[in-house]
Amino acid sequence: MSTNPLRVLNTMGQSVWFDYIRRRDLLSGHIKSLIDNDGVSGITSNPSIFEKAIAGSNDYDESIRKLVEEGEDTPLIFESLEVEDIRTAADLFRPTYDATEGRDGFVSIEVAPTLARDTQGTIADARRLWSKVDRPNILVKVPGTAEGLPAIEQLLSEGININITLLFAIERYEEVAMAYLGGLEKLVRAGKPLNRIASVASFFVSRIDVLTDQYVEDRIPTAKNAEEKKRLEWLEGKTAIANARLAYLKFKEIFSGPRFQALAKNGARVQRMLWASTGTKNPKYSDTLYIDTLIGPDTINTMPVASLEAYRDHGNPATRIAENLGEAHEVMRFLAEEGIDIAALTKKLEDQGVESFTKDYQKLLTALAEKRRQYSSPLTSR
Repeated sequence: MSTNPLRVLNTMGQSVWFDYIRRRDLLSGHIKSLIDNDGVSGITSNPSIFEKAIAGSNDYDESIRKLVEEGEDTPLIFESLEVEDIRTAADLFRPTYDATEGRDGFVSIEVAPTLARDTQGTIADARRLWSKVDRPNILVKVPGTAEGLPAIEQLLSEGININITLLFAIERYEEVAMAYLGGLEKLVRAGKPLNRIASVASFFVSRIDVLTDQYVEDRIPTAKNAEEKKRLEWLEGKTAIANARLAYLKFKEIFSGPRFQALAKNGARVQRMLWASTGTKNPKYSDTLYIDTLIGPDTINTMPVASLEAYRDHGNPATRIAENLGEAHEVMRFLAEEGIDIAALTKKLEDQGVESFTKDYQKLLTALAEKRRQYSSPLTSR
């Protein structure tokens, strides 16, 4: 019997998480089978995933009807459905959490995306979700916007586990890592333990290539000479991996430094890097590109359904995260020479991510409002 490539990733220090949640999968035994057979050790969710799960199926209709009868308004209906799924998932992963002494086995729930630019609103929403779900093995997702940074530090200082999402820029990642250290230092000063505080930094991958490749392809027809054309063609599909590898280099630097080492003596654990958006969007590239190239210790790859199935079938695991760092630097230099501003590009992706999640959240609330109207009508309630 051949070895499951997903399980091999675990031996290399990388956790496999599932970037999808749906009630049917939680209750049918599908998620349990992913845990038992594939070594999956966590779940990530976001407003877009819940929009597809709830609005795109009838799995939740009976629960929605019951909540309508109880008089819940639309946002609370969504929150009740979400919290129930997150609790169910957290209970399924609790044995993993216990077996790893709190190092793994986490399920993520996101604050309302409408709060991405609201520090105090994010803090209040995260506290409420943490309390309402009431499971030790959850991570509350907070967008890594400028406004999210003080919220991240404050919430960690209160002992709330945080998954920082929508990270595209290495500079922003560094700020997030500093917020993590700052939160832990506040806990130390308050005399509180650090050994069960968990946080991950979710660094988005494939979306960077989608946008950068557009810029590169636009320049190919106007290349000054054959050499420039060849260099532009070489750049296609290279930026996302280069960006992630350089971010991991920054991770190694921060978490081997004296500031973290002082915290480690008090039981602190590293803030693991999580590779998000790892489904391949360009059919020219391998469907396992953003998994095979980013394998290394203290990392997580959260995979959508198609990517997880592809990797199980034909993944090629080997520790590659620190390979070709010279090439990664060269990619960034070439982009700059071509006038492609990676800082502006990653800021655009952050803004697009916030907008996309907000749009899907509003779309979900609209769909729930329609179901609420149907279930509130006299004909439906007979």
